[in-house]
Amino acid sequence: MMDDQSLTTSGLAPSGAGRILLLACGALAREILALKAQNGWDHMDLRCLPAILHIMPDKIVPAVEEAVAKHRADYDDIFVVYADCGTGGQLQAACDRLGVNMVAGPHCYSFFEGNDRFAAMADDEITTFYLTDFLVRQFDAFVWKPLGLDRHPDLRDMYFGHYTKLVYQAQTDDPALDAKAANCAERLGLEYERRFTGYGDLKTELAALT
Repeated sequence: MMDDQSLTTSGLAPSGAGRILLLACGALAREILALKAQNGWDHMDLRCLPAILHIMPDKIVPAVEEAVAKHRADYDDIFVVYADCGTGGQLQAACDRLGVNMVAGPHCYSFFEGNDRFAAMADDEITTFYLTDFLVRQFDAFVWKPLGLDRHPDLRDMYFGHYTKLVYQAQTDDPALDAKAANCAERLGLEYERRFTGYGDLKTELAALT
C-alpha cells in the first residue's frame, strides 16, 4: 500500500513492467503515477527512493548510484526524477558518469513552477518559503519536527525570520490541502499564497521519454 509515511521512509518498489525506469524522489510518487495514468505511459515503471532524503541531500547521490546499479540490467533506460536538490551539482556529475539523464532544474519547486518562470521570479521571491502537495501533507515530518519546533517553538523566528511569505505550489485542487497549507503559513508566521502549478516541467520532461 502506498501512503505518505511509507513513501517518506521506504520509497516505492518498481512493478517490473515497462522499458524505462523512473528513479524518483518519494515526494513525487503520486504526481508521477497520476501522469502515467492520465497519459497511458505504460512503457514507464517507477522506483522511488525514500522522500526523507529531501532533507538529507548528501545521501541522494549514493542512493541513486546504488539504485541505478541494481536496476540497470532490467530496463532499456533509467531516467532520474530528481533535480539538483541540494547536491551542489554532484547528482548531475553522477548521472553523467552513469550514462543516465535527469530532470533539469535546481529543485522540485523550480520544475513544478516551470524552470524558466521560477528563474525569472527568483529575485522577487528570495524571502519565499515553498511547499508542494506532498510537503503540505508531511509538514510536521519534513519541517516542524526536524527543526525542533515541536519542542522549541520559540526558535521559529530564528529559522523563518528572514522569510515573508509561504507559497503553496498546488499540484492538485484540494480544498483540504489548501486549508492545511494556510495553517502551515500561520504556524510559521508568514503571509500565505496558493499558486496552482499543476505538474509544470515534470510533465514536459516525462512526456519526452519514449
